[in-house]
Amino acid sequence: MHVGVAGLGKMGAAIAERLIETGNTVTVWNRSADKCRPLAAAGAHVAANPAALAGAAEAVITILTDSAALDAVYGGPAGLLAGAVKGKLFIEMSTLPPAVDIALAGKVRAVGATLVECPVAGTTGPARQGKLIGLMGAEPADAARAKPLLDQLCRRLEHCGPVGTGAIMKLAVNLPLIVYWQALGEALALCGPLGIDPARLVDLMSDTAGAAAVLKLRGPAVAKMLKGEDAGPVTFALADCTKDLRAMVAEAAARGLALPVAAQTLTCFEEAGRHGLGSADAARQPVYWSGRTAKA
Repeated sequence: MHVGVAGLGKMGAAIAERLIETGNTVTVWNRSADKCRPLAAAGAHVAANPAALAGAAEAVITILTDSAALDAVYGGPAGLLAGAVKGKLFIEMSTLPPAVDIALAGKVRAVGATLVECPVAGTTGPARQGKLIGLMGAEPADAARAKPLLDQLCRRLEHCGPVGTGAIMKLAVNLPLIVYWQALGEALALCGPLGIDPARLVDLMSDTAGAAAVLKLRGPAVAKMLKGEDAGPVTFALADCTKDLRAMVAEAAARGLALPVAAQTLTCFEEAGRHGLGSADAARQPVYWSGRTAKA
């Protein structure tokens, strides 16, 4: 299959690499052209603009930072929807508010194409291995059409309902994960006076009923950061957690719901961002909070 990938951040690049390895013809585009070079070296074609990408591919995957980036890539004279795209499949994998994907679906339908939303749970490692969890929002026939391609990326593919439901499920999946990083920071702060070696402390925490599954994977990185050491590449940026928390709180408010824990966690992540940690890994949040004083 000829697949286009627009947006070559960490996840987009990992998805493109995976699709090359599974035997697809892949064309890529990114606003910053330098991010295309490693994919080109791996065998991908590089499109001059989003319109050219959509013209070349049978299906296009987009995974972008926010709604502004989405509007820029899909719209405009050189956007994905600018050319003859009737009958083509667009798979939108960004983590965005549901209203954004619902509006996009209408624009895609208006030019005779199909949109399936499928934000994913998982980071770059699972993306490279085809072990993401896909959260589809689409009409049943459209979901069935997208499934063979998404099965190459996902170990589990859930059809949540029409467009918009996948976005809600992604926010719901991310909520306890992000809250956990803050809760872990508070637990580590309580343990500070004990003087326990960070690796030992994190290992103990990960072996208890209160631990989230992510600590088994990211615990060693947390321990390294607690020691002031480099923890390796960023897998899920703290700024992205902040963006998702804002979307969760706003979506809940629009539905007449309260998310007090998420709302308070948002203020904590915003504080870390003000201290220059937005580009750091989300696992940096508990490290930051464990060293914070009550007067901070």
